[in-house]
Amino acid sequence: MTEAGVLICDDQELTRAGLRGVVDSQTDLTVLGEAEDGETAVAQARALSPDLVLMEARLPCLDGISATARLRTELPGTPVVVLTSCDRDEYAYAALRAGARGFLVKDASAAEILVAVRGVLRGDTVIAPSVARRLVDRYVTGTAAPLPDTRLDLLTDREREVLELVGRGLTNAEIAGRLFLGETTVKTHVSRIRTKLDIRDRIQAVVMAYESGLVRPGG
Repeated sequence: MTEAGVLICDDQELTRAGLRGVVDSQTDLTVLGEAEDGETAVAQARALSPDLVLMEARLPCLDGISATARLRTELPGTPVVVLTSCDRDEYAYAALRAGARGFLVKDASAAEILVAVRGVLRGDTVIAPSVARRLVDRYVTGTAAPLPDTRLDLLTDREREVLELVGRGLTNAEIAGRLFLGETTVKTHVSRIRTKLDIRDRIQAVVMAYESGLVRPGG
């Protein structure tokens, strides 16, 4: 079995040691390297080409959110899971906006961390349940003010309709039924939306739909 290589970035040596123990205890995972700040993490990722990076949000030299954004630009095929002691909503939101594929808090168990790592390696996006609930409360029933996004101007009227329904949580099959389209056609629209808006998954599409005001809480 091929092992997936993980890069660990945290400014606390004890935390790095603990995460190394969790990862290296698995037959399908291995730690390729460690970093104690964001700049080193980016340099290590370039040198080691890990399959996944575990990144603390609050780091010296270059914070973990900024480092995540750098990695998304320089190594777009390398997913990042932000694992932090701070579960404030703005950190989770900033991490997702920067391109992180996961957001966990450090009170997660070893089993939960491993489930998240494997999920992200499969292409999923994983968010700590408590944080996910608050984000839903804020952006579905809350008061986040819409922020104009000129990228929406790149979409056709039909693509905007599809994005709105994605933002409302409908599946491709449900969107097809609502708009009287074939499911394959909806998949094509979703793919074009992701390309035009430079978003990687449905979670980021939902966030953009609410953030831009295309979908309004309770609407």
